[in-house]
Amino acid sequence: MKVFKCQNCAHPVYFENTKCLQCGSSLGFEYQSSHLVALILTANGLEEYGVPGKVVKYCANHEYDVCNWLIHAEDARNLCEACTLNQKIPNLQNTNNIEAWRRTENAKHRLIYSLNKLNLPILSKSLSPNNGLAFEFLADQDHPMVADKEKTVKTGHENGKITLNIAEADVVYREKTRALLKEDYRTLIGHFRHEIGHYYWDQLVWNDYKTLEMYRNLFGDERADYTSALNRYYAFGPAANWNFSHISAYASSHPWEDWAESWAHYMHFVDTLESAYSFGISLQPRLNSVVSVSTNIDFDPYEEKDFNRIIDAYLPLTFAVNSINRSMGIQDLYPFVTHNAVLDKMKFIHNLIHGQL
Repeated sequence: MKVFKCQNCAHPVYFENTKCLQCGSSLGFEYQSSHLVALILTANGLEEYGVPGKVVKYCANHEYDVCNWLIHAEDARNLCEACTLNQKIPNLQNTNNIEAWRRTENAKHRLIYSLNKLNLPILSKSLSPNNGLAFEFLADQDHPMVADKEKTVKTGHENGKITLNIAEADVVYREKTRALLKEDYRTLIGHFRHEIGHYYWDQLVWNDYKTLEMYRNLFGDERADYTSALNRYYAFGPAANWNFSHISAYASSHPWEDWAESWAHYMHFVDTLESAYSFGISLQPRLNSVVSVSTNIDFDPYEEKDFNRIIDAYLPLTFAVNSINRSMGIQDLYPFVTHNAVLDKMKFIHNLIHGQL
């Protein structure tokens, strides 16, 4: 994600900020322009800084401190472009759910930001029941289907509806689950990027015969029985040498999961690189090596058409940041190895998104 600043005082601020800590200005995110704007309270209401007469209002979920997105004051809607996609939210009478929901929404809003930057279609299921997108954020104790303590809400995707167990917002729970499943990486934003990959497979691949055949040549035949494939994966683990052709062990379980994992990692690439681009990062390591780990990230990855340029920038960047993380004794930012077969899959996704197949 790009770097934001307060319009009033130019102090750096984060995407989720609702107030500038330097000058105290209220802040809100404008979806159409992807700008974080300062707000001034006038007799007419909240006006955007520097645009007299442009009156806006916060999304209704601002009340719970889970959203800072703005809507035009005359708009009949009370929910922003991100929050209107929600079909279910946790029971807010349980105060423990509010913080979990806040963290979940922060990750989801970052997802919608990225989808918008990639010019991907974002349509609410309430407007298009067959092709639209919806989110359900549920807690185990609030869901009647999981009254049995041995059962939990399952995070996943089905027909455009993405369900997420808000327990994933708890760092301890997520780390225990990550260790149990022997995963290298598990985050809220990672869940969203994976599940949205399933959604866009339905939207961009399934209904186009040419694209579907190209997909099958790279990822395999998705008509293989999905339930049997997952049962086999959980019973016996991934295939031997999976890492030469898949980005993660789970990606080897079925072609659908290979696609969703590859899609998620493509989104990791472009969003991380946009942050590096916004900071003007250039790497010139003091190494005597025949392998180049130098890069100058001087392009917007969301607009870049050449996937090779993205890879040439991303791999040195992650080597540098992984090294910094290890200096602090924390997990690598990007604990994955990307072989050529994996990069070919991501390149396919990149070219499909940019209309270059």
